[in-house]
Amino acid sequence: MKWCNNFSFIKAVLATATLGLFGCEGSKYITPPTQTINAKLNSSNYEGSPNFSYDGHYLIYSSDRNAQRSVFLYDLQRRRLVPLPGLNQPGSMQYQADISADGRYIVYVSEQLGKTDIFLYSRLTSKSQNLTKNFIGEVRNPTISGNGRFVAFEGNRLGQWDIEIYDRGVGIDFSPPRNSSDTTKENP
Repeated sequence: MKWCNNFSFIKAVLATATLGLFGCEGSKYITPPTQTINAKLNSSNYEGSPNFSYDGHYLIYSSDRNAQRSVFLYDLQRRRLVPLPGLNQPGSMQYQADISADGRYIVYVSEQLGKTDIFLYSRLTSKSQNLTKNFIGEVRNPTISGNGRFVAFEGNRLGQWDIEIYDRGVGIDFSPPRNSSDTTKENP
């Protein structure tokens, strides 16, 4: 490994020892260090499947930190986890999450009752809706449109993996992208 200079080497070693970061000046990584107690973004367990909200305010991902695969939401501006009451169900796994433009809606895969399904979670109501309850076959890799109307996922109901699109309809409460100049509105 090539070091920028001796001073940078000393700074990198100190940063590694105290912050878990490593590299020369000018690094673009803003990843907080791994923590074993009161973990924030990373823990000593599996962390994966990250997706950003439209404006990069939120990061949604899966983690095994609670002895089961669960979905976590990280607020990059406040640098903290956001509670998702009712989303992660005991005795089941939640993973492969995606988030709408403003962070209001979250889609994810959950394995409950021996079947994988795609769920939609509203951060305003703290409730989940099973979108594939009557879908015959397996499902995986959901994604949600920015406004929260459409959910696409992979399904194998015809014996091969195909793209399926679920339309929540025009009567739903849409999740429009936030106006970056409007800082007066609070996020869900």
